[in-house]
Amino acid sequence: MSSLAETKATSVLYRPPAPSAVARAIGGIGYDWSMVLLSLVFVGGLYLDGWAHNHDQVDDSFFTPWHAFFYGGFGLIALLLLATLVINRVRGYPWRRALPAGYLLSLLGVLIFAVGGVGDLLWHELFGIEQDFEALLSPTHLTLVLGLGLIVSGPLRAAWQRAGRRPSWRTLGPALLSLTALISALTFILMYTHPVVPTTAGLHHHEYNSEMGHVAGVLGMVITAMLLMGPTMLVMRRWTLPGGSLMLVWGLNLTAMTIVNYQHSYTIYQYGVMLGAIALIDLLRVQLQPSIRNTGGWRVFAFIAPVLYIGAYVVALLLTEGSNWSVHMLSGSVVLAGVASWLLSYMLIPPRMPAE
Repeated sequence: MSSLAETKATSVLYRPPAPSAVARAIGGIGYDWSMVLLSLVFVGGLYLDGWAHNHDQVDDSFFTPWHAFFYGGFGLIALLLLATLVINRVRGYPWRRALPAGYLLSLLGVLIFAVGGVGDLLWHELFGIEQDFEALLSPTHLTLVLGLGLIVSGPLRAAWQRAGRRPSWRTLGPALLSLTALISALTFILMYTHPVVPTTAGLHHHEYNSEMGHVAGVLGMVITAMLLMGPTMLVMRRWTLPGGSLMLVWGLNLTAMTIVNYQHSYTIYQYGVMLGAIALIDLLRVQLQPSIRNTGGWRVFAFIAPVLYIGAYVVALLLTEGSNWSVHMLSGSVVLAGVASWLLSYMLIPPRMPAE
């Protein structure tokens, strides 16, 4: 009996520490903020390299200041992810849980980007440095952007899987900046479709005054609208975004796309008009409150938002450079962008199925 009592007393006096108290995993919103800030540096390096290509600031060498900034941003992110993986593993977490939720695909993106980087070096040595349009179609560059997209979308995936938090700038800030980085990666690799980069329908851009140029210009406006609206509506499907969200996401993207091919003094006026349209779009979103519970507002917003965005570009173009396109083509391009986005809205929130 005494031995049993001593055993009970010992068990009361000594209790091993709970694993959670000594082995807390690295992660959370603070980690998301760290990742997204590095992601913005990373994407900024991409745009810096694009600016250099568009302004003849590259030579026949792979080792340029622009590449150093770009790959330096990648190196910092890779170091953070690998350090997190190792530290969490040492703290006792299994490999599949050693990275915060949402970041396993970011690690895959690191591997894809590393393979693309080595391939890009070999590609440049074998075939030379790509120029202009061909740089956006290089297989190694496409591989790099695929890896980049997986990396920078990590904070967005992490926020998507996190439940029980009211949307606010603090909790959604990393997700919105991650969305900005993702959209900017897409618009960069498809910059030849973005109207502000080749100045689609511009008076002095004769390549858009042929029949094939007209087709390419119209499709470019539609594709640009889809690149903006698709990811944005997906995030709006998940959360009620705070006011100013689109001003942040679309505004930063427009700023980057304007800088990457800044060539004319009047470009700043076009930028100002389009930025004003984004502010109006954001205000309209707040007023309409588009959501799964308000499908009417959802459909209206899906149509109006790209109409205002592409329409602002057309208005700014007519007020500055001018255009040789007819009023039928200019207005039709704007409406077609809205129709395409309106149809896309049905994929994200389909009509309710009738009861069987």
